[in-house]
Amino acid sequence: MILDYEVLKLIWWVLVGVLFIGFAVTDGMDMGVGTLLPFLGKNDLERRVIINTVGPHWDGNQVWLITAGGAIFAAWPLVYAAAFSGFYFAMLLALFALFFRPVGFDYRSKIENPMWRSAWDWGLFIGGAVPALVFGIAFGNLLQGVPFHLDELLRPYYTGSFFGLLNPFALLVGVVSLAMLTMHGAIWLQLRTGEPVASRAKAVVKALGLTTIATFALAGIWLAIAGYGYSVVEMPGADAIPNPLTKEVVADRWGWLNSYKDWPLTLLFPILGFAGLGGAISMSMQDRAGLGLILSGLGITGIIMTAGSAMFPFIMPSSTNPNSSLIAWDAVSSHLTLTVMFWAAMIFIPIILAYTTWTYAKMWRRITTEEIDAQKTLAY
Repeated sequence: MILDYEVLKLIWWVLVGVLFIGFAVTDGMDMGVGTLLPFLGKNDLERRVIINTVGPHWDGNQVWLITAGGAIFAAWPLVYAAAFSGFYFAMLLALFALFFRPVGFDYRSKIENPMWRSAWDWGLFIGGAVPALVFGIAFGNLLQGVPFHLDELLRPYYTGSFFGLLNPFALLVGVVSLAMLTMHGAIWLQLRTGEPVASRAKAVVKALGLTTIATFALAGIWLAIAGYGYSVVEMPGADAIPNPLTKEVVADRWGWLNSYKDWPLTLLFPILGFAGLGGAISMSMQDRAGLGLILSGLGITGIIMTAGSAMFPFIMPSSTNPNSSLIAWDAVSSHLTLTVMFWAAMIFIPIILAYTTWTYAKMWRRITTEEIDAQKTLAY
């Protein structure tokens, strides 16, 4: 079956969104656990309990991030080039922070030295908190528009600076991301650990859940008041050969809010975000952390889809030259590339889902300090 070029462009917008949601729900949970590690574990044994809830899963979960990066490179090469140029130092910061995770998980328990283990605990904290914050900051800048332009040869030129990325609105979105993923990690710990870690995690779920709801609402209000947004005034057919410079884009203070007028069903996404987070807090307080974890994942999905659907079809809007903005219709690869990648995704995404489900099912239990103490050489 050969799909139309226009259909494939839309499919790949959806697929990349699915990959990022998969990353946020699975690996975001691991990063949240790492962020909480130095605070919820009051001694070495409790910290080993916390680490062992994600130790067997974190590297498999990170496949979602690797796959999403590969998908952007293959499906949206211009976005990959412009984003990795403009966000170069931010990406390096997130990457170097992520380096602490594999070495931290593998080497922390090799030496029974309190200073050694404490150092790796803080390394795992950095590997969890910094990427969660950076990814949110990056998305906050996308919502405002990125200072870049394309020349006549479609080469991207970034005209901003690293510190320019750290503006107040972007930092607020970074807080949304950090609080959201850390809350998700906390409800995972409530579900998978014994006392006293589970009770401490329960208190964190409520505090960070309310923080996420408040900052998510504040970011939406700020976005509406500040008037961030863009609209496509004129562009060639969605099935045409991609060329970002053949369209006309204007800054539009209602641009990101137009989706609610044009596609009223997109209102379901922010509703899902708020309802999911609120439900997760409620279930956590009732000690029904399993259902709370599901609702937390739905809340994360709603928040990501709120931003994604509001920006559609924009992927990377340009604040300095709006006509250089990259959108789902003109930032893509060839018809053949999208077709080949589509069938590859249809094969491998179910495989990822299958082995991820299998590993969680096989290792599903509460982890206690007694178990870890009895398996000194086997546990992390």
